Amino acid sequence: GDLDKVVNLLLSLSGRLARVENALNALGPHAASEDKVALREKQRLLAEQLEDAKELREHVGRREEAVGAMVARYLPPEQLQDYRHFVKMKSALTAEQRELDEKIKLGQEQLRCLRESL
Repeated sequence: GDLDKVVNLLLSLSGRLARVENALNALGPHAASEDKVALREKQRLLAEQLEDAKELREHVGRREEAVGAMVARYLPPEQLQDYRHFVKMKSALTAEQRELDEKIKLGQEQLRCLRESL
C-alpha cells in the first residue's frame, strides 16, 4: 500500500511540475512579471516536494528489501520469485495506470477545447 501511495505521489508531482514548466515556457516575452514569479515559485516548491518524495521512495525501498529478506526465509524459491515479480509489476502497473489516466484527462481536455472552438 505504501509503495502505491509513493509511486502515485511521485507521478503526480512529476506531472504537476511538467505542467508548470510547460506553462513557464509558454509565457511570452510580454507576460506579466507576477505570472512568471508565481510560476517559478510553484516550480521551486514542486521540485522540493519531488525530492522529498524521492527520499520517501528510497525509504520505502529499504523497507521493501527488509520485508523481502524476511519473506525469503519463509517462502520456497518458486513462491519467493512470484512474490518479487508481484511487487515489481505492481509498481510498474501503477505507473502505467497513472500515465493512461493522464492521457485520458489530456484527451478530454483537448476535446473540450475543440468543441468550444467550434
